[in-house]
Amino acid sequence: MILVTGGTGLVGAHLLLQLLHGNEAVRAIYRSSSSIEKTKNLFETESRTDLFAKIEWVQADITDIPALEKAFENIEQVYHCAALISFDSKDEEQLRKINIEGTANVVNCCIDFNVKKLCHVSSIAALGDAREGEKTITEETEWNPEKNHGDYALTKYGAETEVWRGSQEGLDVVVVNPGVIFGKGFGNAGSGELLEKIHDGFPFYTKGSTGITAVEDVTNIMIQLMKTDISGERFTIVSENIILQNLLNNIADNMQKKRPYIYARPFMTSIYWRMDWLFSKVFLKKRSFTKATAKSSHSTEIYDNSKIINQLKYSFQPMKSYLTTVCAAYLPR
Repeated sequence: MILVTGGTGLVGAHLLLQLLHGNEAVRAIYRSSSSIEKTKNLFETESRTDLFAKIEWVQADITDIPALEKAFENIEQVYHCAALISFDSKDEEQLRKINIEGTANVVNCCIDFNVKKLCHVSSIAALGDAREGEKTITEETEWNPEKNHGDYALTKYGAETEVWRGSQEGLDVVVVNPGVIFGKGFGNAGSGELLEKIHDGFPFYTKGSTGITAVEDVTNIMIQLMKTDISGERFTIVSENIILQNLLNNIADNMQKKRPYIYARPFMTSIYWRMDWLFSKVFLKKRSFTKATAKSSHSTEIYDNSKIINQLKYSFQPMKSYLTTVCAAYLPR
């Protein structure tokens, strides 16, 4: 049997759908019954409620070891998709508890229950830092602890450290490092926040770049990697690198909304993250724009996806047409 953590999130839900399409026996953990609804809605959208009924749901939390141990009974493979995504410094403790401590618990359970293989969903945020004068980041690029990394990146890097520790203890592992993941069925969660902002008339853009990918490509690659003998390796999952201005324009065009028209220069984003910090203190609101976010919005680093393409002979979906489908699904009917 296969265990999926984070089955109520974008990647986990799409992974469950694909695994069940392949007639796999699947167990998924959840924290509250309400959190299952988005996963259920995805299956209903795909007209596969019959497959949803086959999921064995177990109430557990990756930070609750006794409950987690029950979920691991008779499990042979684990897809660890659960994580907290936040760029608010107020969430530092929770980020560390869920992303690092939670991953350590999953790894320990994999070892204790003799799980055959673990697939860990990391992030391009946990990849290394390009050296001065270099632009391309690969799986082998070294992490520079002297550079400024946001709490999310630090905890995803820390989570990977726990996975590599498990590998050294004899656990077969593969790690995927996806870029910004787009997919249907999860509203304004994750990358859906970009869709929401553009839909609401967000006016700003920057000329930095990022790596993007379709959720189906992420889950396809995860499943393929788990069926191979590959172990102890990580893979960058990026369909294409794109200038943020072009990405926002693409979304705006698909939604028939006005394109962002104000170029947020570095000094503007520098001012804005400080204002955002002040407003969060005064009005007790969650941060929406941090120093790390400001820095990344102007970064022009390129993520190299050649390793996964060569390893699996994989062909990514064209993101331009895929975003058209995602935006169409987001718009109210």
